[in-house]
Amino acid sequence: MGLELEYIKGQTPIEEEEKEELKIKTISTRGELDEFEQVNIEKAIEWSLKSNPSYEKILTVAFIKEVHKRMFSEVWGWAGRFRKTNKNIGVDKFQIEVELTKLMDDCQFWIGNKTLSEDEIAIRFKHRLVKIHPFPNGNGRHSRLCADILISKGLNKNIFTWGSKNITDQGDTRTKYLNTIYEADKENIKPLLEFARK
Repeated sequence: MGLELEYIKGQTPIEEEEKEELKIKTISTRGELDEFEQVNIEKAIEWSLKSNPSYEKILTVAFIKEVHKRMFSEVWGWAGRFRKTNKNIGVDKFQIEVELTKLMDDCQFWIGNKTLSEDEIAIRFKHRLVKIHPFPNGNGRHSRLCADILISKGLNKNIFTWGSKNITDQGDTRTKYLNTIYEADKENIKPLLEFARK
């Protein structure tokens, strides 16, 4: 019996070849997968709380990969590696590193020149990161943790609340969150900024 997954709105389907890199072969349902991933993610959050990187270190391709690897390496073989297929969202697979480098450069500029508030820098960083969609899966959770690391460790402000509820499960909070992402896609960042501090 293989891994059979049902997807909720806003989730990126996992390709069959990506499913083959599942490390825990007994996982067969979305609930089991979510449970194992959450345990791994909590370890990554714990690591992020203990680490103290500068914003210069956070804003590197290597750090972005490291965060994803720490979040998913106990569950997926491809954790921390860029996707090799195109998805229903994200840049072309061959443009991932180029677009990430542009994003890092932009953030360095915004911070260095104080052109945006700290919150807006971190939220624009999160939004572009998820829009690039560098990894086979987990991009939303990864981009939120990266934004929390940037705002707390790099910019010395409180982490975001992200609507103060679980946004990985289907429900009103997730719907509101996705709507703020769609607005940000249309260059209206304000709803996502507000949601992040709700």
